Amino acid sequence: MGAESVPRREVVTGRPRPGDRTAPRSGLRPAPAESDAAVRLLMRRQVRAALAATALLVLPLGLLPVLLRLPPLTDTAPRVPLAVWFVLGVAPYPALLAIGAWYVRRAERNETGPAARAPVEHPRP
Repeated sequence: MGAESVPRREVVTGRPRPGDRTAPRSGLRPAPAESDAAVRLLMRRQVRAALAATALLVLPLGLLPVLLRLPPLTDTAPRVPLAVWFVLGVAPYPALLAIGAWYVRRAERNETGPAARAPVEHPRP
């Protein structure tokens, strides 16, 4: 087995010249103030929808065990009715699905709404 040839490394030590660009220009310019305001409005709407979805999930599902614990406190028998298992094990999933579907529809509506349709300035060649 012979020695493998290693490509020679070249080091560039000169200063880059302004007219000597090898990378293509992206053509991106800073966004105008209207576009920034539209993005902020969109972000505010998305955060509001996320907080509403979180509240709709946390409040009922968080209070559910507390509400189901109250009736057995009055009864001396330590039995658990079948309805409690149904409410804890089956009922939350349709609610989770419905709230998730609502959130996705709301987020898509926010993104395709008037705030997302703000005019974007494209650089002129």
